[in-house]
Amino acid sequence: MSGARRRLKTLVGAASVLYASGDTDAAQGIRRAAALARKAEAHKVTGLFTADLLQADAAGLAGITGSQEPIVALAALSQATSRIGLVATVSTTYHHPYNLARLIGTLDHVSGGRAAWNAVTSSVGEENFGDGALPDPERRYARATEFVEVVQALFDANHPGATRRSASGGVAVDPARLGPIHYRGEYFQVEGPLNVPPPPQRIPVQFQAGQSASGVTLGARYAEVVYTSQPTLDDARAFVTELRRQAIGFGRANRLPFVMNSFHSVIGESDADVARRLRDKHERIDYEQGRLKLADMLGGGIDLRNLPLDEPLPESLLPTIDSVHRRRGRVAIFLAYARQRLSLRELIIRAQETGHWFVAGTPEQLADAIEERYRAGFVDVLSLHGLGQPDQEDLLLNGLLPELRRRELIDADYVGEDFRSNLELPPLQAWSGGNGLRAANEG
Repeated sequence: MSGARRRLKTLVGAASVLYASGDTDAAQGIRRAAALARKAEAHKVTGLFTADLLQADAAGLAGITGSQEPIVALAALSQATSRIGLVATVSTTYHHPYNLARLIGTLDHVSGGRAAWNAVTSSVGEENFGDGALPDPERRYARATEFVEVVQALFDANHPGATRRSASGGVAVDPARLGPIHYRGEYFQVEGPLNVPPPPQRIPVQFQAGQSASGVTLGARYAEVVYTSQPTLDDARAFVTELRRQAIGFGRANRLPFVMNSFHSVIGESDADVARRLRDKHERIDYEQGRLKLADMLGGGIDLRNLPLDEPLPESLLPTIDSVHRRRGRVAIFLAYARQRLSLRELIIRAQETGHWFVAGTPEQLADAIEERYRAGFVDVLSLHGLGQPDQEDLLLNGLLPELRRRELIDADYVGEDFRSNLELPPLQAWSGGNGLRAANEG
């Protein structure tokens, strides 16, 4: 990496590729998603990001988030683009690392070196995978640790020169250069080798999401980019300080892992326009549905239906963190809000952003907030919202992004040939020969 400070990298959500009844034809969904992906690439957005929930959202709490299979969707979008990165969220609780390595490795091949995967432990979907019981967070993260170790070891064990292009144009694979890993853990026993030869990036980029204590430890040890939702500067400072402390303890160098923050916004052309847009947004809230969403933010299992909207929540309703098995980091955020004595109405409004960093303002005001967090060293990758939203897209692409470039906070163009180099991650260590885990850029 150069001596100049690395600029902030940007991600946007990959649009839905799904067909809907009433569409003009079966390909309308993928055409729209591809057009938005090309638009993001034309504006030099660093990557596309996908969520995954592994269940039908019967209560409508998550909208369409996670309603498509991420890797298949991104494989399709890879053929409509050429530079933008592709980040697939994958559950370490309900997938197997060998299959995942095959899928992500193949995505890196078909995209020309633009694949990444975001490891999550899942807070929903247990009814679809076995006995219907969600493992406790400690077991989910113990399994996730082994999962990431296996995936990284599988990629690392295959010799970079395991394939060659034949005279006919086909690919010949030397099986002697595909290395076993002999992994034996509590959750996984994987012999290897991975039967997908080394992809263009050699090892696709490792994201990880989770801000509970166990999640921070996993990210500090193995992730190259940690995805978090820190709503305030003080929250971000505390999170990054602890993440960096643990990463140093694991021998990490080069400021790894990078920190990715999701940035929710309402963008307006002026203060009056921002106020109008914010008022319209609040007026569209269904507060009865909002009670369910807030209960979900507090871990589920509490009934807010008959409480007055303009009074704080009774302390007796609030769960303890240890009693919650789902998204403890998110629950901690909303417990803090509730203990500030915010009214139920105010809490429901905040639940619309699901605990993420939220700013309403003009492009210049949003850039001020982003610049403050970036200059403080608390964000390296930023997930932006508004692409594909008719009332926000123009202000995002032609307002906020140009303002960030004017301040030299984000890149004016792609800086490398693959996703790893466009994120300006440190170079991978030399191939280990499969004699150990990659250790993710240890010093």
